[in-house]
Amino acid sequence: MTTVADWLGGACLLAGALLSLVAGIGVLRFPDVLGRMHAATKPQVLGVLLLLVGLALRLRTASDLGMIALVAVFQLATAPVAAQMIGRAAYRSGRIDRELLDADELSDR
Repeated sequence: MTTVADWLGGACLLAGALLSLVAGIGVLRFPDVLGRMHAATKPQVLGVLLLLVGLALRLRTASDLGMIALVAVFQLATAPVAAQMIGRAAYRSGRIDRELLDADELSDR
């Protein structure tokens, strides 16, 4: 049983590391703020969660699992808020092409 958990943990660690790498490359390569914001939140959060699942499968102690759960909750709580603030600041400073937006809820009508 522990061998299966170790292999699954290793697979989750590898997948999480690859997703985090793809997120980092996306932040560097995407040309606009919206693309970079997407790359900084979506695959990065999933990558970190996969890394945490991999760690949980490898460590398996109560204190480690509690700390991992706490890190996961904070990651899920802070990443969307950070993306929202980045998007709003970029919108207000005029760095977003408003023609790309489907719905512009911040515009003055």
